[in-house]
Amino acid sequence: MICFSLTCDNGHSFESWFASNKKFDLLQTSGHVLCPGCNSSNVTKDLMAPPVRASRKAKKVVESQPMAASPDPEVAQAIKAIRDHVEKNSDYVGDNFVKEARAMHDGDSPHRSIHGQARPEDAKKLIEDGVPAMPLPFIPRQKTN
Repeated sequence: MICFSLTCDNGHSFESWFASNKKFDLLQTSGHVLCPGCNSSNVTKDLMAPPVRASRKAKKVVESQPMAASPDPEVAQAIKAIRDHVEKNSDYVGDNFVKEARAMHDGDSPHRSIHGQARPEDAKKLIEDGVPAMPLPFIPRQKTN
């Protein structure tokens, strides 16, 4: 069995399993491969990368092993400068970042500079919705007041 990534002429993407490449071609030419979103039979295979396994001889990577022996001092200093600037010039809102950013964007809250945490999927949704937000190259420290 082989799984193909497919797209119909209406732009719907989906996956389906076939006994072989030859079976897919046979079903497609006979009009039996249909898009589950719109029932279009004009379906094409997408470019796919096969799964690749590491060689048995490959050296195992220990998860706790650091990526680099020591960070570049110039990069570390630049990140520290960014962090200091953000923390000095914005309000820490913690886990309420998504809620606060959306409220400001929607006009329900006054605009101000904020920083905090957001789950990746929530941050992506903010950006897709046109809410100005960007990831920081560090994890913000919690402000203690």
